[in-house]
Parts: sequence; C-alpha cells; structure tokens
Amino acid sequence: MQKNTNVRIVTLLGFGVALNVIGAFIAFNLRLPIYLDSIGTVMVAILLGPKYAVLTGLTGSVVSGVTFDIYSIYFAPVQITTGLIAGAVYKKGLLEGRKTPIGVFIYALPTAIVGSVISAFLFGGITSSGSSYIVQILKAIGISDVVSVFLTQIFTDYMDELVALTMVRLALKTLPKNIMLSITAK
Repeated sequence: MQKNTNVRIVTLLGFGVALNVIGAFIAFNLRLPIYLDSIGTVMVAILLGPKYAVLTGLTGSVVSGVTFDIYSIYFAPVQITTGLIAGAVYKKGLLEGRKTPIGVFIYALPTAIVGSVISAFLFGGITSSGSSYIVQILKAIGISDVVSVFLTQIFTDYMDELVALTMVRLALKTLPKNIMLSITAK
C-alpha cells in the first residue's frame, strides 16, 4: 500500500508541476494580465495538502525559470505562499460555495504582498508578465511605483487564483467518483 501511495503522490506532483508550467507558458506567450502558474499548486493543495502544494509550486517555478521565463524563479516565494495558505484555507472549508471569494482573497492577499515586494524592489514593477502593462499605465498617471505594483498585484493575483480554483474545481468535478476516491485516498 505504501508503494501505491508514493506513486499516487509523485504522479499528482508531476501533473501539478506540468499544469503550472503549461499555464505559465500560455500566459507568458499571450502576455495575459494573469499568470496561470498556480493551477497545479491549487490542485495539489486541495488533493494532498499544503506541504505537497509548496513542492509543486516551487518545482514549477524552477522548471519555468530554466526553460522560458527567468523571472519565474524569483517568484518562487509566491508559489510557496500560495501552496501553504491555499491548502490551509481549503482544509478550513473556505473554498466551498459562497465562502469561495473570501477564501480565495485570504490566500491571494499574502501572495500579492509577496509578489509585489519582489516585483517592485527587484524589477521596478516590470517583469515578463502581461500585468506589467497595467503597472506602466498606473505609473504614467502618476501613481508611485510601489503603489502601482501593489494595486496591480492584488487585482491580478486575486483574479489568477480565482481562475485557477475554478479550473481545478471544474476538472475535478468531471472525474468519475471512483477515480476521485482513489486520488484522495490517504
């Protein structure tokens, strides 16, 4: 039984990393104002919990960073924060029903803070993300660098995490019940 559990965990981690990298690649190439790099992290947070979600997010950031977007490596702390808090928020039942927008905000806010600190102080708010366009517009109308980065980050992180959670939920709902039971079996 232990061997099957390890195979299940490794498979889910690998799938989560693949989802993160593919999502990030799509957002990167289309210059979307959201990131799509935490879909796998959120999925693993729901299915396996925070510690595996952290590993998924961190690995996804490294893979994306060495393959197509060097900035991704610098934002690994955002993935760590997402994995930790999303898993905890899910365990508290805050990602179900009417609580979902608040639950997403609970884990999007800390990730936005971490992301905005990295973006503002390492890169002046200009990264490979499509959200950099929003930062530039805010700067052009006279908003300070740090405030424009934070406002952009809070909005885009919230939308990104809401999209990620919605995609994960829809995907998990389509799976047959017996598959879901085998995935979530501990």
